Amino acid sequence: MDLGLQDKVVFITGGSKGIGRACAMEFAREGARVAICARTEATLRQAARAIEGATGRPVYWVAGDMMKPEDPRRCIDATVAHYGRLDVLVNCAGASPGGVLLNLTEEDWALSLQLKFMGYVRCCQAAIPHMLRQGGGCIVNVVGNDGIKPAYWELTASAANAADLAVTSALAEQYGSRGIRINAVNPGPVATERWDRLVAAYARDKGLSLEEAHRRAVQSIPLGRICTPEEVAHVVVFVASERASFMNGAWITLDGGQRKAIMDV
Repeated sequence: MDLGLQDKVVFITGGSKGIGRACAMEFAREGARVAICARTEATLRQAARAIEGATGRPVYWVAGDMMKPEDPRRCIDATVAHYGRLDVLVNCAGASPGGVLLNLTEEDWALSLQLKFMGYVRCCQAAIPHMLRQGGGCIVNVVGNDGIKPAYWELTASAANAADLAVTSALAEQYGSRGIRINAVNPGPVATERWDRLVAAYARDKGLSLEEAHRRAVQSIPLGRICTPEEVAHVVVFVASERASFMNGAWITLDGGQRKAIMDV
């Protein structure tokens, strides 16, 4: 199926690792012109080389911290200067600390909300003016199922994700008539470094071994396994494509039917 992404310009935050990198790889395979952003130049270079080697498509990269108010606009403006336009924004930078209420610090809450929520807001603020000038575009917010299936051991993620979903719906209503589609993809557990940290926090707070914590996580998913970054990327690329042209304001859950209460059994 031709997704209609040939030569579309796609800017991806958190693009050097995990889901963001998998998204960058899939967009490049579809012929898009990809730009990736993350905080560390070394991992960005490595990711860009790997994607270029696998797809034959050049990858532009720019280092930036989505927690700094000025960086999202700087990075998106640099991408537009490089490619001449911006068709797709994929917000994927953000890792909320795991933990229960009495173990969470002010710093944990600030980190989650500044990166996973305000980082997404800042990128939307920076990208939408470019999309309006060119007559449209698409934003995909990779959020997480904590926003609709909150868990007490992932409180900061649950709060930030719920806020991201609210903003997704509100902006989709505001800008849909201007040709900008805005949707959210909500993965459950995904096999990334971030998931390893969340499992470790869950094991710590519940007094479990890492093996038991992982077993409980898998047990909570009827499909019996953790999602891969590539599986998330396939959905993100489709949502951003012309084949999803009537999808706007959607919350797409991608968690294998996870039932989080089972993790407490």
